Order: sequence, then C-alpha cells, then structure tokens
Amino acid sequence: MATTSKVAIVTGAGSGVGKSVALALLRENYAVVLAGRRKEALEATATEGTEAGSRLAMVVPTDVGDPESVKALFAKTKATYGRLDLLFNNAGTGAPAIPLEDLTYEQWKTVVDANLNGTFLCTQEAIKIMKNQQPRGGRIINNGSISAHAPRPNSAPYTATKHAITGLTKSTALDGRKYDIACGQIDIGNADTALA
Repeated sequence: MATTSKVAIVTGAGSGVGKSVALALLRENYAVVLAGRRKEALEATATEGTEAGSRLAMVVPTDVGDPESVKALFAKTKATYGRLDLLFNNAGTGAPAIPLEDLTYEQWKTVVDANLNGTFLCTQEAIKIMKNQQPRGGRIINNGSISAHAPRPNSAPYTATKHAITGLTKSTALDGRKYDIACGQIDIGNADTALA
C-alpha cells in the first residue's frame, strides 16, 4: 500500500473541468485517482500530470452511474492508498436541447444516472472510507451549475439534476459533520469544454 500526504478522486477527469482540477491537485502533490468512462482521455490526463513532474496519478476507468463500477473505484483507491482525503464529484452530461415533451426516457435517465446518481454513489462510498480512516474525515466537492439557479431553455434533465445536487450537497454537509466530513458545491458558469 502506497502512502502519500493527500489522496483525491476526481470523476470526469479525462476532460474539461475535471481534467483541470486533477492537474491542479497533482501540482499540489496529491495522489489523484482519475475516474471516467474514457480510458484514453484519463491516460492523457495522467501523462500531462507526469510531464508536469507528478508521478501520483492512477487511472481507473469508471461509469459513475453503475454502482458496481463505483464500488470498484473506491475499493481500488483504498487498497492502493489506504485513505481518501478529497472527492471531486465532477462527472456529468447533458441531453439534447430539445423541448421537454420530446425527450425520451433514455435521454432523461442518462443525465440522471451521470449527474445525480453518480454523485450519490460516489459520495456514499467516500463517506464509508472517510468516516473510518485515521485521521478521520475528508472533503467532498460537488460540481453544481448556475443552472441550479437560472435554468436555460430546453434543459430540464440537466437543470433538474443540478437542483438535486444542491440538495444532496446540503444534506451531505449536515450528515457528514459528525464524521469530520465537509461537503461543498461549486456553481461555475459556462466553461469552454467539449461538453459545452
């Protein structure tokens, strides 16, 4: 089992905000577990971190909407590093910008699974590790959205999940206190990423 000062998991680490956060944590000497569905993109993030001088990136392909995939991610993190100090719940997606009545259930479910269920599943596994480690506790950061405050037209699945993230963040912050686990949310505006 490797030991390091701080250990983080970043979901959606293959591109956009997740990649930027992962690289920033690597520069700060965190051991960073890079999670996401696209192995090649995660490996590119790891390579970029290595080129910047870090050797602390571990790639774990993960579908955050799949409970077994999430459990495997956190089990591998614990087996490798022995603890978890930071979870950045960033993985997410959107649906086509079409009228609500034209959305298919599959389009709706894809967004809910990635944006909301994935955040819940990862948060749950993080708490299990954080409350039982020494020293106890940790930090969970959820990537929300300004859509939780001011939705765009034809964005019902994305907006609904980001409103739900706000509620999940507040509940996690309250419930995590007794374990020295803090939970917060960032609501950034438009970011120039492939998703945008």
